[in-house]
Order: sequence, then structure tokens, then C-alpha cells
Amino acid sequence: MKAFMDENFLLTTKTAKALFEKGAKNTPIFDWHCHLSPKEIYENKTPSGIVELWLGGDHYKWRAMRSMGIDEKYITGNASDLEKFTAYAKTLSYAVGNPLYHWTHLELQRYFNIYTPLNEKTAKEIFDECNRRISSGGFTPRELIDSSNVKCVCTTDDAADSLEYHELLKKENLPFKVLPAFRPDKALNIEASTFIPWISAMQKTCQMKIDSFASVKEAMKKRVEFFNEMGCRASDHAFNYVPYAPASGEELERIFKKGISCEKLTTEEADKYRTALMQYLCELYHSFDWGMEIHIGAMRNNNSKMFASLGADTGFDSIGDSETALSLSRFLDSVNKKGVLPKTVLFNLNPKDNYVLGSMLGNFQSSEAQGKIQYGSAWWFNDNYDGMREQMKALMNLGVIGKFVGMVTDSRSFLSYPRHEYFRRILCELLGDLVEEGKYPADIDFLSKLVEDISFNNAWKYFGME
Repeated sequence: MKAFMDENFLLTTKTAKALFEKGAKNTPIFDWHCHLSPKEIYENKTPSGIVELWLGGDHYKWRAMRSMGIDEKYITGNASDLEKFTAYAKTLSYAVGNPLYHWTHLELQRYFNIYTPLNEKTAKEIFDECNRRISSGGFTPRELIDSSNVKCVCTTDDAADSLEYHELLKKENLPFKVLPAFRPDKALNIEASTFIPWISAMQKTCQMKIDSFASVKEAMKKRVEFFNEMGCRASDHAFNYVPYAPASGEELERIFKKGISCEKLTTEEADKYRTALMQYLCELYHSFDWGMEIHIGAMRNNNSKMFASLGADTGFDSIGDSETALSLSRFLDSVNKKGVLPKTVLFNLNPKDNYVLGSMLGNFQSSEAQGKIQYGSAWWFNDNYDGMREQMKALMNLGVIGKFVGMVTDSRSFLSYPRHEYFRRILCELLGDLVEEGKYPADIDFLSKLVEDISFNNAWKYFGME
């Protein structure tokens, strides 16, 4: 029987162990998609304790606790920190096979030097030790990023955001970069209740009136140019499905007028607006050589009662099952025909689409960049042992995994960086299996460099950080 989560965790072959040691273990991290707060990085406060640092805002943990029947008081309510921590510890013992179990213990090991398994019996001891270490220092956002060997963090910022904290951070002498990433979802969701408030915010930020589709484009151009000046290298978009519905200029102006007047729009009208704005944004992204991330397939805010109580991003999203292939193909083709298809990373939430996206890549590759169209790492409900293996196996079968841009945390937690280690161990085991089975030569030097590239170098080059 193997020891619990020792130095060879997930590495079962001699080749896998060698690849991890030589190509992954000490390779830095480029976290090119996350939801960390630039304000928190700038203010750099020591957290009050392990519950604020670990359980605050982590909807992965909240969902598991709800599945245990834990009262909301101990999740997002007013229970004491120890009560909340103990409730999570109790839940974790039953979450056998859940990636939370591995992430939790990797974080305890890497940041707190705690190798005792967390459960209801050990909760108080571990709670006290974590808080003792936090109070001793080394757990501010900047210290955690730096100690995790992170070279750059790309946050996720609304198009109307002033980026004031990014401007302040640029003046700091940091050992890592903090860059904005452009997230214009509120601009695209014309039928949503957030659209009118967003227009108001955008008018204030851009100091211009936005009263037409043409003026939306003008405002977005201003913001993309400003984000670029601030070092932005990527945009990010979330869709249940990628829209494709062509429309004339007159139609788009009419649709915008309906939206701004709070008239009900049909799905087709909203998709026409989204399609046209996305096509224009692609032109802008391409002109600045940004990478465009497209996340496909989340069905959000399913529990309307809890959404009304807690708001978005609190653990009530799940996997959607919309059709993906046709509209995605037509959209990519529409901008590719104009020569303005930017570097694009496609993420799917529904694993049924692994081979849909994996095969879509090859349709639009070009010499503009190695792996110009990327298959994004296993995302959200898929960033577990099986999901990561299946995503990488699909990429191996359909594309060129050696140019893969690798893992992202997609997290709001400053303790989430061991997820990169988790990914790297799975990658090394997968490659090691091929060697051990005689399916790939035992060229450890080459494969170690390939692991290093997937872990860091490919993304660093892809997003223009060199």
C-alpha cells in the first residue's frame, strides 16, 4: 500500500517520477486565468485566519458542504470560524475521490507543513496550527503568490473597470507581474438586468455617451486600447453556447435601441447583437495580438431562491448541454475569413464536447502562432483526476499536446496554486504511461522539456510575455 499523498503522489512509474522531478517540480507558474482580486493584492493584508483564507468565497467547498446537509449557517452564515472549519473537515472525510480532498491536503502540506489528514477529529488541532502560522506571517496575498513561484497573474476585469489597482500595482516593486484580462460579458449580455447599469458605468469610465451600437463599439475600442496599455494580454468570454447570427447594421441599431429601452429581446435578437460585437472585438484582439479565451457550457444561478439570498458565484452553477459545434464553427469561420481571428483558447464545461473542441482546433490553425487555436485545460467541474486525463487524452488524439498552454487556477483563492502541481503530476503520469508501455521513446530529456513547456513556457510565449 502506498503512503498517503507522499512525494510520489499520483506518480506510479519510474518515468513519471523522473519527468516530474526534472520538468515540473521547480518550474514556475503563469496563472493566465484567475479571479484573484487586484485590490486584495494591492492592499496585501494578512488574513484573519484560515477560514477567511480558505473557506471565504470558495464555492467548491460550499457545494460539498451543502451535499452533506450542512446548514448554511456553517457555510456562508454567522457560525464561528471553528464551527465552519469543523463542518468542512467533517464533509471532507466523506468526499472520497473528490479533487477537494487532494487540493485540501496539498495546500495543508505546501503552505502549513501539515501532513495529518484533515477530519472531524483533527479539525481543532489543524485549525489552531494553521491560525498560529498565519499570525506568524508569510500569508499576505503577495507573499503567497511569490512563495508559490508565480511569475505572473492575470486577473479578470470588467470592460468598465477603472483598473485603478492595476495602476497602483504597476508602481510597486513586485517580484511577479499582475496584469488585467479583459472580460466584457456585461457588454455582450444585452438582455440581462445588468446591461443598463453596465452602460451607465461604461459611460462614466469612457466619458462619452453610449446610445447606439456604433457608440458601443467606439467605447469598447477605447477600453481595449487602455487595457493593452496596462499590459493586458488576454480577453475572456463566458457563453452557454457561442452565438452566431449575422445581422445588418440597421438591425443591430434597432436591437440596441430595444435593449437600452428595456424592451424584451428575442433570443435571436440578442444573439445577433452578441455575434456582431464579438466579431468586432476579435478585430481588436487580433490587432494587439491578444489571446481570446472562450469558456463554453456553464448553466448559472440555477437555484433562484439561493441566488436571491447570496447572489452569483456562490455554488449554484452546473454543466449545460447546449449544442456547440455548428455555431462555434460558423463564428470562428466568420472572423477567420476577414483575417482577424485572434489566438483562441477554447474551454468546454460539458465533457461531451471534449472531441468537439479537440477537433475544432485543427480547422483554424495557422503559422501566426504555434498552437494558435488551443484546447483549454479541464475546466471547473472537470479539473479533477479523470477530467484532466480525459482532456489531455483528447488533445493527444486530435492535436499536438507539446504546444498545449497548460493549467490555470480559475480561482479566487490565494492558496490555489497546488492545483498546478496536481495538474503537472497527472501530466507526468500520463506521459510516463506511454513510455512504460512502449508507445513513446524513453527520451527523458525531451519529455522533461515538453513537461516544462506545457507547465510554463508555452503559455508564456503564447500570450506574448517573452
